[in-house]
Amino acid sequence: MVFVSIFPLDLQFFAQKKGGGSASTNCNHDSRSQRRGVKKFGGEFVKEGEIIIRQLGSKFKIKKGDKSVFFGKDYTIHARQKGLVEYYKGRDNRTFVKVQSLV
Repeated sequence: MVFVSIFPLDLQFFAQKKGGGSASTNCNHDSRSQRRGVKKFGGEFVKEGEIIIRQLGSKFKIKKGDKSVFFGKDYTIHARQKGLVEYYKGRDNRTFVKVQSLV
């Protein structure tokens, strides 16, 4: 006895995963960098208020009582007066920054 079906079997297999499409998690755009680092090197001239170093935390230090430079709210080091940037090593091999006045 041969069994013949009246309905033809049409088997289709669909994808089990949803396609990537334009979902925001699938975009391969890079985020904007913070542009941190040394902006003015030793011996370079700076004006008042100019950024010397953008840093995360206080990797570069300022000597207490030094009136030539100051920290911004995000540890950015700015020049308080115009002059030449100077880097030097202090206690415990820490790097300090100051601005030498041209007077």
